[in-house]
Amino acid sequence: MSILSRLTDRQRWGRLGGSLKYALHVITHPFDGFWDLTHEKRGTMGAANIIVIAVLITRLLALEHTAFMFNEVYWPSVNILQQCLSVLLPLVIFVISNWGLTTLFEGKGTLKDVYMATAYALTPYVLLQLPMIVLSNWITVDEAAFYNILATLSLVWSGGLIICGMMMIHDYSLAKTLLFIVMTIAAMLIVVFLLLLFFTLVGDGVGYFTSLYKEITFRLY
Repeated sequence: MSILSRLTDRQRWGRLGGSLKYALHVITHPFDGFWDLTHEKRGTMGAANIIVIAVLITRLLALEHTAFMFNEVYWPSVNILQQCLSVLLPLVIFVISNWGLTTLFEGKGTLKDVYMATAYALTPYVLLQLPMIVLSNWITVDEAAFYNILATLSLVWSGGLIICGMMMIHDYSLAKTLLFIVMTIAAMLIVVFLLLLFFTLVGDGVGYFTSLYKEITFRLY
């Protein structure tokens, strides 16, 4: 199918819209929602990608437009790429680490399932954080408790949905899911350590050969 055909395929767009709308069902009925998301193919990669992009946009909008008393960030000094990576890298590492442990824990979810469930679980972050950006510019310091409650709720809700999602797609009990999440976090720390070690060694190697090149050119010329 050509790109033009994909863009004009109404059935494809209708399925995408339906899978995006299904995110509202997932966050309010997580157990059957996550089960149907993967087992009944109610979710799509396109919708999952859109939710992740919405999270990135929400993050950037929050940095720029949230009132200063709730977010002490000087926008001109913000590195947009760095902010995007601060969201995408943990997401990618979590998905890969989670999927990598499925063999050890006899999980039934695929890499695609883990990614979709995690992406759909982030929906409350977008739904709550966007109105909070507007709210932050209208409330006073004395009313900051309402803002903090909503901010905490957006994170706790998403975290709870991730636990439910892993429980459903891997067909685990609650106790096994919690253990699996702890092991996933441990695996993420190991991956981060290995990445830091790798880039440190690469940096040292580049620095060594750069110094060697400068020394050779200095002696020759």
